[in-house]
Parts: sequence; structure tokens; C-alpha cells
Amino acid sequence: MRLAVRLTPKGGRDAAEGWAADGEGRPYVKVRVSAPPVDGAANAALISFLAKTLKRPRASVRIVSGETSRLKMIEIEDLSDEALAAAFGPRP
Repeated sequence: MRLAVRLTPKGGRDAAEGWAADGEGRPYVKVRVSAPPVDGAANAALISFLAKTLKRPRASVRIVSGETSRLKMIEIEDLSDEALAAAFGPRP
């Protein structure tokens, strides 16, 4: 499954802030991590946070686009819609 995520680095804590939509109505999950956006630290923190929150192995979560931008496309292997909704609420 692919999931759009808007990442806020140096956010003070690692947490999901729920769903939002971009200007074209496409949903994404807002996530903040305490790691700074230096040397991939924020991306690594995001992957760890998503793996833990979604109860998936870290190796099954990867960034497929947006490595250097705030809006990222994440691919998560073997993730059901039910597991996604349980972690972040129903998709808008």
C-alpha cells in the first residue's frame, strides 16, 4: 500500500497528527518527528515511527518519493486498510 505523508522534522516529539488533504483533495497523514532534517535523520525517524505505529517490520516501510521534501510517498508492504484506519483513523 502507498501512503502520502507530510513530515515535520524537529517537531519536538514523534507523533501523528491525523489526516489532511492537499489542494487537489488528495489525503495525506501529518507526522512530526523530533529528529532534524540532517543526513537523513528525519527520514529514518519517520520510517521507524511508521513501522512501530503500523506494527510492521522496519524493512517493510520505505520512502518511494520525496526524500528531500516534506511531502513523501511511503510504500508499506502487507498493510490493510483496516490496520491503516486503526492507526490513523479513517481516511477522509
